[in-house]
Parts: sequence; structure tokens; C-alpha cells
Amino acid sequence: MHNGLDYCELRLIIVNMERVQTEAILADLNKKMVLIVGPRQAGKTWLAKRVAEHFERPVYLNYDNIMHREQMIEKGWLADTELLILDELHKMPEWKNYLKGLYDTKSAHLKIIVTGSARLDAFKQAGDSLAGRYFVHHLLPFSLSELSQLDQPLDINRLLSRSGFPEPYFSESSVDAKRWRQEYINSLITVDVLDFDNIKNLGAMRTLLTLLQHRVGSPVSYRSLSEDLNIASVTVKKYIDVLESLYIVFRVTPYNKSIARSILKEPKIYFFDTGLVLGDKGAQFENLVAMSLLKSAYARRDYLAEECRVHYLRTKEKKEVDFALVKDGRIERIIEAKYADASLDKNVYYFHQKYSLEATQLVKELTLERMVDDISIVKAINFLKELYL
Repeated sequence: MHNGLDYCELRLIIVNMERVQTEAILADLNKKMVLIVGPRQAGKTWLAKRVAEHFERPVYLNYDNIMHREQMIEKGWLADTELLILDELHKMPEWKNYLKGLYDTKSAHLKIIVTGSARLDAFKQAGDSLAGRYFVHHLLPFSLSELSQLDQPLDINRLLSRSGFPEPYFSESSVDAKRWRQEYINSLITVDVLDFDNIKNLGAMRTLLTLLQHRVGSPVSYRSLSEDLNIASVTVKKYIDVLESLYIVFRVTPYNKSIARSILKEPKIYFFDTGLVLGDKGAQFENLVAMSLLKSAYARRDYLAEECRVHYLRTKEKKEVDFALVKDGRIERIIEAKYADASLDKNVYYFHQKYSLEATQLVKELTLERMVDDISIVKAINFLKELYL
């Protein structure tokens, strides 16, 4: 059961549900290509096909399908095709040059969507042969904010235990959700990781993933992990880079006015799938908050052209606050995530007083919302559902 809904009603929701980005993608297709990026099984293909329903002559091609692959390479779609959806295109050798040539020579009426479960936008960091030809849309798992905008029931406990990935979130039972997760992570490690990079030691990769599952919310030391795994620190970093590129984990780095310097500090590592967290309830809740803030930051960058990032704060004296929302290099708000502690966190108070930062303490289990020294102590669900996207 799900807030009074039975399983059949939930399946009906899935069939008829839109994603918040649908209209924005349709608008952007009139201007440029659209890249839909995000974790595997977050709904990218579903969303692209939903967009295709607005066209009379769409074509969907998936690089994993041999026949589709040949059609991609030969550009064997009809001249009157209105929408071309290219799924998992990043697996094609020299895919960026292929896409550039396709875009530059296409008919004026042809719209193009490219989807993938690896970071199609990663090439922006090392020269961009597609500059000026695309808009990026990040599709991440459902959040309280997106569910709220879609007028769907809000169930924070379900998001915590099952994550916002559509299949486990709407599955009939928690056992089905766990079965999905078992197959999901096995596929990521044995298929996606091998497709993405030449990882020779899958055993170490699996062990690293397990170690990270137990360390959510704590700064991660590459050296410490290398000692646990008996591999080089540079290899640990490479493996985490791969996990991040495949949208399995994401890093939250300490805030520093010099971003280059902050990269050298120990990051915190969170999962796109909150169900993978193997810590206590507090760690799982912190992961949900991190995921929600990241999704909002991506949305503000994608749709408002705001340079938004999520960091955390930590001093040499180890005074720490879970998150700092940063826009254009300046902190907008600091946020502390507490599962049930309603008392004001002393570190939140310290940073608020010393640097005059707007501060909010989110508490999952909270009876009474209140202000303490201009710091908001609020129910997490009320704050998270109001985030942008």
C-alpha cells in the first residue's frame, strides 16, 4: 500500500505519469539537440518516447540493438522523420564526431534526442566538439519536489527505503524492490563498468562499492580506501571516477572560494539510489537530502542557467555542516540534515553567526517547526518538496 493506493492504482500512475521536464524538452527541440542524461533506469528512454508521442513520424534507435546500430551507422531513417531518438549513443566509437556531423547536415525539420546512462555531458570538461548544438536535461530519480509538482502522494519513507527510481518506488512489495536493486547493481558492475572503461579488477570494484555504501555522509580518503583494497590510491580514484560517470555515485566536495583547491580535499560520496546506503537511518536520510539538493542544482543549471553547486563545509577544527548550496561561487544557504534531533546543531549556529549565512536544519522526525536565532528548524518533507524541480 502507498498512502491509500493499491498496486493497480500505482501502475496506472506509472502509465499516465509525465515527468516535469517533458514540456521543457519539447521547447528545446525547436532550438537545438537535446541530451537526456542520468542514471540507468531513471526513465530516460520512457521520457524520450513520451516526447515522441507529440510527433507523427518519430524513430527510436538503441545502439545496444544490432539492427538499430546498423541503421544508426548508415543513417538509415526516412527523410521525412520528424524526431530521431538515439539511445546509448555514447557506446559508439567517435560518437561525438558522428553526432556533430549528423546535426550539421540534418534537414531543418528533424529534431534529435540523445539519451544515455553515462555522462554524455562529461566531454564539456575536455573540449566540446558539440558546442552550441545542444541543451542538456538531467533526468534523476523522483524526488519529493517532482512528486509534489506532479500531484502525486508524498512518501518520504518509501523514497528512503526504495529510492526514487520508478520501478522500485512503484513496485508492489519491498521484496520486489530489493530484487530490482540486486539485478540493477549486478548489471551496472558486470556490464556498464566494462563497457565504459577497461576495469580489470571487478572484485576490487565491487568491494569498493560496498565500502562506499557503509561510508555515506563521511569524508572519504582515497589513501584509506587503497589500503583497505590493497590497490593504489590513483586506481581508487579512477574507480570512483567511473562510478560517478555512470551515475552510480556523486561526490560532494568541501566549499572553498578556490574550487580547484577544494577538489584536493576529501569528498563525501553519496548514491543516486538511496536504497544502496548501508548505514543507519541518519546516513540514509542524509543521502536523500543530498540527492534532492543535487537534483535541484542540476535543474537550476539546466533550466535557469544558474551556476549552482552542492558542497559541504568543514574547518581545520573539524566544524562541519552537511551541505552548502552555492550559486556563482557564493553560499546561498547552509543545510544540516538530522533524522530526529530537533535541537539546534552547534556547527550550524557557528557558521551562521560567524559568516552571516542563511541556515536551515532539516529534521525528518519533527513535531514542531520553529526559528532559533534566525535559523529555521523545519520538517524535511516540507523543505524538500518546495525545492526547484
